[in-house]
Amino acid sequence: MPNFTPEDLLLYQAGELDSAQSEVMTEELLSNWTLREKYNVLKEAFARLNSMNLQSPRQQTISAIMRYAMRKPVTV
Repeated sequence: MPNFTPEDLLLYQAGELDSAQSEVMTEELLSNWTLREKYNVLKEAFARLNSMNLQSPRQQTISAIMRYAMRKPVTV
């Protein structure tokens, strides 16, 4: 039984595992209840994020971030 990380599950969800790793993951998801539950939680989170109506940040917020990024770093 291989150990899979949350990053592995993300890559599998995104279809970015190579074919051999993807096949092993598929087989493990069929037989490992704990891994399957973690994957289902991840899938649900993806679905919720994709269904949300996102708003663009205010111009004031973008300007504040850009001003902060333009500051010279403090040397210690």
